[in-house]
Amino acid sequence: MHFIERDNDGRIIRVESSSFPASTEQYEHTTPEIAEWLKVNTLRAATLQQLQQSDLDMVRVLEDLIEVLMSKGIISITDLPPAAQSKLLNRAQARQRLSGLEGLIQDEDEGLI
Repeated sequence: MHFIERDNDGRIIRVESSSFPASTEQYEHTTPEIAEWLKVNTLRAATLQQLQQSDLDMVRVLEDLIEVLMSKGIISITDLPPAAQSKLLNRAQARQRLSGLEGLIQDEDEGLI
């Protein structure tokens, strides 16, 4: 079952398998219009997920870039806004803690051999 919500121009804006308050139509079978909306919506969701993952990757690239610029004396952490300084320091501390934990995990793994 497909429950449909349309915009003022009659375009599908939401499809759910269970009833929801804004639904105005329901279809027992998938129509070509519903199939197209589902296909586009699935592609949109996959693209958003890809962008979110690349955002995470870019954060690490920017952190590495800032670290290189600081190590070369081009910028200082104090050149950055306080919010950026805090975030960079928090992430650096978290990575440092994680590195220490990885050493503990490796020690335990070696004991299993």
